[in-house]
Amino acid sequence: MGRQLLWFGATGAAAAATHLLVVLLLVEGGGLAPLAANVGGFLVAFLVSYGGHRHLTFADHAAPVAQSLPRFFLVACLGFLCNEGLFALLLAFTELPYPAALVLVLLAVAVLTFVLGRCWAFAQQP
Repeated sequence: MGRQLLWFGATGAAAAATHLLVVLLLVEGGGLAPLAANVGGFLVAFLVSYGGHRHLTFADHAAPVAQSLPRFFLVACLGFLCNEGLFALLLAFTELPYPAALVLVLLAVAVLTFVLGRCWAFAQQP
């Protein structure tokens, strides 16, 4: 379990950094609003997240791609809905700069992603 948590953290950090970088690029370089740019950040970070979790975090679960990919996409979409809602609330009701608000949200959603990934998305079904 310790090794799994280490890989989860590393993969999550890589995906979160990717997410944040894409959002920054789309807002600062592309002129998008932070909430709109967040969608682009999510989609790019999903690729990093799925690959890392499939090959590193949950490699020992042996669920086939045909099962784990759509399930993890659902987990990621649920996480993103939480992400977008919390992000919108922080932007509307706090003075936090959008990058700081996004970092807080990404950390909060990580626990949900781990539990659902381990227990459902990557779990091999009989």
